Amino acid sequence: MTNLDRRSLLKGGAAVTAGAAIAGGPLAGFLAGPAVAGAGRGPRTLLRDVPDLRDGVVRLALPEGFQYRSFQQSRRPPTPPNVVLDDGSFLPGRHDGMAAFDGPGRRLVTLVRNHEENGSALDGSFGAARTPTYDSSALGGTSTVHVTHRGEVEFSYASLAGTQMNCSGGRMPWGSWITCEETVNGYDVADDFTRGSAAPPTTYVQNARLQKNHGFIFEVPVRGGATATPITHAGRFPHESVAWDPRGGALYLSEDNFAFPSGFYKYVPPKHPRRAGRLLDGGRLYMLKVVGVDNADLAVHLADGTRFRVEWVEIDEPSFDFGRPAPGSAPSRTNDEALQFVSGQGLAKGAAKFSRLEGTVYDRGWIYFTSTQGGVAPGPTQPDTVAGFGRGWGQIWGYHPASKTLHMLYESPSQDVLDFPDNVTTSARGTLVVCEDGANFNFLRGLTRRGELFDIAQNKIATQLNDEFAGSTFSPDGRTLFVNIQSTVGLSIAIWGPWERIDV
Repeated sequence: MTNLDRRSLLKGGAAVTAGAAIAGGPLAGFLAGPAVAGAGRGPRTLLRDVPDLRDGVVRLALPEGFQYRSFQQSRRPPTPPNVVLDDGSFLPGRHDGMAAFDGPGRRLVTLVRNHEENGSALDGSFGAARTPTYDSSALGGTSTVHVTHRGEVEFSYASLAGTQMNCSGGRMPWGSWITCEETVNGYDVADDFTRGSAAPPTTYVQNARLQKNHGFIFEVPVRGGATATPITHAGRFPHESVAWDPRGGALYLSEDNFAFPSGFYKYVPPKHPRRAGRLLDGGRLYMLKVVGVDNADLAVHLADGTRFRVEWVEIDEPSFDFGRPAPGSAPSRTNDEALQFVSGQGLAKGAAKFSRLEGTVYDRGWIYFTSTQGGVAPGPTQPDTVAGFGRGWGQIWGYHPASKTLHMLYESPSQDVLDFPDNVTTSARGTLVVCEDGANFNFLRGLTRRGELFDIAQNKIATQLNDEFAGSTFSPDGRTLFVNIQSTVGLSIAIWGPWERIDV
């Protein structure tokens, strides 16, 4: 059975309606019944233009009583960078996934922030002399910033360099950020769509500039240096984000395989990170499968509250290397082949298919994750190298590890309600804060425990209205929401105000 037939599953018991779902959890309202699409759009969520306290320019619309300050804005290449970090490195653009930790003396917040830079150049990494560097030719990485709750930067530095397409990641409770490479670029595969087509063998140079293969996750401690060593057994595929389950001891990983089916993965390390002090390589990688259904197509339309019993199939070869080509020669494998190397193993064992999985977050026994283009009329979803795999406006999923059940919590009915959900975090009250990555005036949206959807902020940056929100993360005390605007001209923003008024 290659496509999910909900009626057959309901008869067989692999999927059940919301009424049989597990009670409790931060989003119990979703599990009790369908979400209230568009609810909560009354006066409490009316947004107004608010000047940036940094310079008075309007960059956000926010609810009454909220303020913000932006910081560390990059410039568009080839303009020289306007921010030089305190270690002498320069600030890259494309600010993306991010996590907040207690800073020095608890007066400051420490942010570890991704930069989703692609491409390569000889000695192109942005780090300083002492920055941990994986591949000196790669342009992405992470920066670490000590900042006040009001967005005033006190100290910042490059914390990992020489990686590529650092999209999102996850905050680890032992004091680390896991950063994810959303690519499979390397010396062994041809260029992806962001880097152009392979030139004839005699002039092929793009990926030859990459000294190492990419598509991995890396650990960046909030204090101390990163090792710049990939966790290869967690897979080489277009990683998006990760979330750690402290009860079960597994790391859950999302895949944003733009044109092809994406998988939802579980990495079980060889030793518990709290005992090891870090995330160790050498564990086992698994891919989610719906019990009794081979290759369940979960990118199609599903009723809110639908639940699936799941199991996990092991990925036998989580990493790969097709070999370094001869000088001046093109790699022997295409990027499309490499993109599907890991997921193809899971699909061969019946793993489920999702549309472009993005942000993940752990909250009180649940793993929440978003599917950017999930949710269409019933029928098989086809690969699409132009528009992407999936025809919907987005889905929000919840996985309950203790019961091994997967819940379709919310599916956007239209672009105006929720447009391409991406990064996600939770507030102290259990409200999901969802970053949009659409093309319709992007918002930060909130989904309450009652299943109500409402607006938190809107991007009002002139000439950048459709640039995505990314990296939403609350300060450890919950007072400040930090978020990025992800574009070539990236910037970070601190937002504060009466969160209790808007149920965040």
